Amino acid sequence: MFFGCGAAVLMGEHIGMLGISLAFGLAIVAAAYGLGAISGAHLNPAVSFGMLVAGRMTPVECSAYAAAQIAGAIIGALVLLLVASGGPGFSVAETGLGQNGFGPGYLGEYALLSALTFEFVATFIFVTVILGATHSGAPAAMAGLAIGLTLAAIHMVGINVTGVSVNPARSIGPALFVGGQAIADLWVFIVAPLGGGALAGVLFGAGITRAGADIEPPPPPPTGATPI
Repeated sequence: MFFGCGAAVLMGEHIGMLGISLAFGLAIVAAAYGLGAISGAHLNPAVSFGMLVAGRMTPVECSAYAAAQIAGAIIGALVLLLVASGGPGFSVAETGLGQNGFGPGYLGEYALLSALTFEFVATFIFVTVILGATHSGAPAAMAGLAIGLTLAAIHMVGINVTGVSVNPARSIGPALFVGGQAIADLWVFIVAPLGGGALAGVLFGAGITRAGADIEPPPPPPTGATPI
């Protein structure tokens, strides 16, 4: 919330959409390597929900994570508001706080169906990558980088469509301070990411997108045989 939306609000005209995309992705890389050993560094209710559906979290854990994620996003939005308010010409009504949206007056002015489709599919991809990269058997040292680069790529594709949520907490934080249309549009950025995360969890839990560690290894070759 702070780094990604902060880049959009404070530096958007200087670094452009590519820079904003990298800010979101690099923030996840930093969180993954800095906090991953403590909490897994989900930062995202859609990810936690996908973990729940995949059988890798309990309902109590998922609820606690979601509460912390939303609280963190609200605090991040408040800090960003305090920083941005000290700059010349800043107005929440005109500049915003990096809130998500769609339709007339919002970036590319994409329709509701486009917003729902993008957020659902992008979150499905994102959570699938997270589940795979953090699964036993995956190269653990590369997980944070893979996840962060995936999020950066998602932003490169979708900033013009919705500003990119794929994270209900990230959407809730700025919407509470901006109000108006941001609140009216908020349901899209809760329903679609949770749906995409749930589908990722279902397919992963069923073994469709899960590989490697859960597959029964082949028997050892007979004595004297040369393994392929």
